[in-house]
Amino acid sequence: MTGSEAEKEILGHITEMINQEKDLRDRLARQEIDEPTEHARLARLETELDRCWDLLRQRRARMEAGQDPGAANVRPASEVEGYLS
Repeated sequence: MTGSEAEKEILGHITEMINQEKDLRDRLARQEIDEPTEHARLARLETELDRCWDLLRQRRARMEAGQDPGAANVRPASEVEGYLS
């Protein structure tokens, strides 16, 4: 898989998760799910989104540095969630 194909795949996964977030909020508004369920699912999605964005940033940084973007790895949620903004 080329670098651009991998990036498109990651971006596709990010888009899918953003759509899932919207769906959860819509389902809560229609009272199809309760608030604790929505919050738990959103928390998992947000963590996974953070991990995907981190992977994408790693890949782009490696490309800019002339390194192999394929050597970037998905980091554990505990590491990614510990970053400061």
